[in-house]
Amino acid sequence: MEDGPKVERSLSRRDVVLFLVCTLVGLDTLGSVAAHGGEGFVWLLVMAATFFVPYALTVAELGAAFPQEGGAYVWTKLAFGRSVAALNAVFYWISNPIWLGGALTITAITTFETFFVPLGLVGKCVFGLALVWGSVASAVVSLRVGAWITRCGAVARVALLVLFTGTVAIYAARHGVHGARLPQFSPTYDGFFAVVPLLFFNFVGFELPSAAGGEMVDPRRDVPFAVARAAIAAVVCYGVPILAILLVLPTERITGLKGFVDTMQLVFTVYGGHVQPAAGGGEIVVLEGAGRVMGAVAAIGFIVALATSGITWIMGADRSQAVACLDGGGPRWLGSFENRWGTPVALNVASGIVATLVMLAAFAVTGGDSEKFFAASLNLGISTTTLSYLVIFPTLFLLRRKSRDVARPYRVPGGDVGAFVASVLTTGWACFAAIGLLWPGFGRRGDPDAALPSGFVTLDAHGMVVASERALFELTQIVPLVIFLALGVLLLARGRRERALKERPVSAPARASSLRPSRRSSEGCISVRPARLSVP
Repeated sequence: MEDGPKVERSLSRRDVVLFLVCTLVGLDTLGSVAAHGGEGFVWLLVMAATFFVPYALTVAELGAAFPQEGGAYVWTKLAFGRSVAALNAVFYWISNPIWLGGALTITAITTFETFFVPLGLVGKCVFGLALVWGSVASAVVSLRVGAWITRCGAVARVALLVLFTGTVAIYAARHGVHGARLPQFSPTYDGFFAVVPLLFFNFVGFELPSAAGGEMVDPRRDVPFAVARAAIAAVVCYGVPILAILLVLPTERITGLKGFVDTMQLVFTVYGGHVQPAAGGGEIVVLEGAGRVMGAVAAIGFIVALATSGITWIMGADRSQAVACLDGGGPRWLGSFENRWGTPVALNVASGIVATLVMLAAFAVTGGDSEKFFAASLNLGISTTTLSYLVIFPTLFLLRRKSRDVARPYRVPGGDVGAFVASVLTTGWACFAAIGLLWPGFGRRGDPDAALPSGFVTLDAHGMVVASERALFELTQIVPLVIFLALGVLLLARGRRERALKERPVSAPARASSLRPSRRSSEGCISVRPARLSVP
C-alpha cells in the first residue's frame, strides 16, 4: 500500500450509488433474457433471492472491511495469494474489453440501424471504433470528471426505462397484450440451464466501485449503503422492462440481439406509426411523425446507456488489474497511474486495443452476421467474467477465518455460518453459469445442440435441430480462454522477475577503511564519499 497509486478521494456516497446503477443495469441483455419467455422472468426472481441478495451482502462486508484500491484483487490476494489473484485479475479485466468490443458494440450498432440509417461493414467498423475509443477516453480522465459520466449514464437509463414502461402501458391499453401467457411462466429444467448464465451476468458488478476504494471519501460506510440502494434499483430496472417485453411482443419474435429494440420500436407507434406486412413475410414497423422523434430520442438514450455501462466497467476492472501489476502480478509500467489524472492510462489503452481486436475478429469470423457476432462475443464475455467470480466469491468465508482481527463495519448476518452460506450460494451459481456457458445444452434432455446460441443452430418448426455449428462455437470460446490464461502466466512471470530484481539485496557495505575524506563542509564537519560498491 505504501508503494501503491497516489489517488484523490473524490467519490462520494451518491457517486458510488450511481456508479453501481450504471454497472448493474446493463440493457444489452434484456432481449436475451426475454427471449426465454415467461420462465426467464421467473428465474430472474429466483436468482434475485438466492444469488443477488447473498452477493450484495458479500460485497458489502468485503468492500467495507478491505477498502483498498484494487478491490477484488486485494480480496483474492489475501485469501489465495498473489499468484492466484494475479491470474484471476486478468480474466476479470479482459472480459470487459471483450464485452465492450463485442456484444455492447453490436447492440449499439443494431439500435442505430433500426432507428436511423443502415450501416455497411465499413460504417459498422467506424461506429464501433468511435464507441470503443470514446469509452477508453472517458476512462482515462480523472474519477472526479468520470463521476459525471456515470451520473449521466444512470439518469439516461432510468429515464429511458420510465419512458419505455409508460409507453408499454399506453400500447397495452390501446391494443391489448399479445405476448407470453400464464402457462409460459412455468419454470423448466432446460430453461434453467439456458437462462442462468445470462441472469448471472446481469446481476454481477457490486464489487466494481471497490476497485476504486482508495478514491472513495468514506468506503467503510458508503459501500454497504450504496450496495443496498443499487440492489433494489437493479431488480426493478431489470424486472419491469423484461415483463413489458414479454407482455407486448410474441415470444417467437423476441431475439437476443433485438428483443428490447424491437419492442421499443413497436410500442412507439402509439405516438405515430403503423405495422405493415413485409414482402418476405412477417411485419415491418414504420414510425412516423412524433413516433419517429420519440424513437430517435429513445435510441440515443439507449446508446448512451450502453456506452456508460462499458465506461464504468472499464474504469473499475482496469484499476483492479493495474493494482495487480503494481503488486507484482504484471509489469509495473502497465499498472502505473498517470499523475495528472490519477488513472491507469496504460491499462486503459490496452483495453481499447483488446476491444478493437475483438470487434474486428468477430466481424471476420462471423462474416458480418450480427446475430452470430452478438451471441459469440456475449457468451465469451460472460464466461470469462464468470470464471473470475469462482475465485472472488469464496473470499468472504476465507477472510472471515484468516483475517479475524480486521474491523468489519458491516457483517453478513449469521456469523461464520452466514458467511459460509453466502459463499456457497454465490459460488454455486457461478459454477452453474460457467458450465452452461462453456457447453450449452449441458444436462439438457434431448439434443444438446438445440441450446446453442442463436446464429449457431437452425431449428425447425418443432424445435428440432436441422443444422448446428457446435465446433465453431466451442472454438470461439475455448481458444480465447486458453490465450487469456497464457497471457496471465506471462504477465505474472514478468511481475515476478521485476519483484525479484527489486528485492535482491545489495552487497555488504564498504569497509570503514574504504571511506576517504572528501572535503570540509561549511558547518565544519567532514563529509565522506563511499568507494564504488559492486551490485550483483
